Amino acid sequence: MRRPDPRPRAGRLRPPLAAAVATTMCLTSACATSPLGRRQLVLFPAGEMAQMGVAAYDQMKQETPLSTDARSSAYVRCVADAITAELDGAAAGHTWEVQVFADDAVNAFALPGAKIGVYEGLLEVAQNQDQLATVIGHEVAHVLARHSNERVSTAYAAETGAQLVAVAAGAATGSSQQELYAMLGLGAQVGVLLPFGRAQESEADLLGLDLMASAGFDPRQSVPLWHNMDAAAGGERPPDFLSTHPGPATRIAQLEGRMPTALELHDAARAAGKSPRCAPGL
Repeated sequence: MRRPDPRPRAGRLRPPLAAAVATTMCLTSACATSPLGRRQLVLFPAGEMAQMGVAAYDQMKQETPLSTDARSSAYVRCVADAITAELDGAAAGHTWEVQVFADDAVNAFALPGAKIGVYEGLLEVAQNQDQLATVIGHEVAHVLARHSNERVSTAYAAETGAQLVAVAAGAATGSSQQELYAMLGLGAQVGVLLPFGRAQESEADLLGLDLMASAGFDPRQSVPLWHNMDAAAGGERPPDFLSTHPGPATRIAQLEGRMPTALELHDAARAAGKSPRCAPGL
């Protein structure tokens, strides 16, 4: 499939017309299907999305200090490695880079190009390996379901994304670069609040629950995690992770609806000898 011409074009489509263009493209040659069967507009090759993700991750490492706590880093990597080992198909076979950032933000992210970031603040709210696995599974699921590609593609269809493609090629910086990184999944980390849509969030919740359960983590711990998130939001500054997502009550109801399937996956994983033992580092 040929990619759209990345050169900027004059004018922008109004939102309703942009949606119509995206729908038309989806009905022709640019439509894909998410792992849960939802139709998606996906215009960019996986390799190009990976390059964007790597560039965003490298900038994050330059701008945000990495944790010096070796135990915390080993703990997060243990959980992340168990989850990414469950990926199959085109998503399998990659070595994921996992970094812990020395910041008290309650947040995490995963990017195309096999990159995962976790903030130390999250380790105070995700109180055990299973709760941490819920968050990491959710973020990896965004990558697995090509949600970043979907968002960049939709922006391009609205004729606002040409400049973002220029950013990916290293031709621009500043606000356009920040917007692209937010679309990839960095969100609040780059100062741009650009949450995933509700359909994408629901997919990430359900796919992430399946991933963590298939790795042998207890999916029932996803519910207390969101109670913890809700409690943390009672302070002066809600967790960044929570600020870009729907409310915990809605999320918990969706997770509980998926729980029978997740428990079956968990039981099968344990029967196969998958029993992660990742020791908390904080």
